[in-house]
Amino acid sequence: MPQLKNWDNKTWLSSKEYIDSFVKFLIKNKKLNKDSNILDIGCGRGKILGKIKTKVKLKNKPIGIDPVNHKDKDRNIIFKKIDAFKFLRSNQIKFDLIIIKQTIHFFPLKDVPSLIEYCKNALNNNGKLMIFSINEKRTQIPTFSKMKKKLNHSLKKDTEIRKKILKNNKDIKIKIFDFHVKINRYSYLNMIKQKYISVLLDFNKDELVKGIREINLNYPKILRFVDSLNCVIIKK
Repeated sequence: MPQLKNWDNKTWLSSKEYIDSFVKFLIKNKKLNKDSNILDIGCGRGKILGKIKTKVKLKNKPIGIDPVNHKDKDRNIIFKKIDAFKFLRSNQIKFDLIIIKQTIHFFPLKDVPSLIEYCKNALNNNGKLMIFSINEKRTQIPTFSKMKKKLNHSLKKDTEIRKKILKNNKDIKIKIFDFHVKINRYSYLNMIKQKYISVLLDFNKDELVKGIREINLNYPKILRFVDSLNCVIIKK
């Protein structure tokens, strides 16, 4: 699985406004209380989980798993550097909420049904699995030509995954999470340099320099756009 090291660090994804908005969305779609158990697969630094812990006043620290041991992890979570399948096969905890946020495309398509089944088996009777992926119709993330091509390819895989999930599971709802981003172009270009999104992982330095030049020419100094996610909600 590719290692994405900067997806939630020093971007709008790490802002208080984004985290507050995302946690509000989660709680709106899954009622949580102090006794709830929560798992985040591909948690990054665990800042979303940490916010849930304090907002809901959870008795038990939520669990975040990730193949990368990020710096500056939230202290209000239990972090495990472990593969998702390895964790779920040995897990004995029943969760009220399992989150897979913008990481489902890292898994081979053939493994997605098994991953979903493992997650469903790890849910309480009223538990929910929430799978987030980029909404290809609403998202307006600034791109350069080669980045856009890679992003479109990634979005096609997300669509295939979503179709497979819808085909193999019953009692599914799809919700949309929108966040309106305002960021200066200089800060966004630094995010490009840090390969903040998975489609940039394989780009070399020259490709990034060319892409940055393209964005400088085609976008204003202040960027305003919608970061939109589809949320597939699966009950046990």
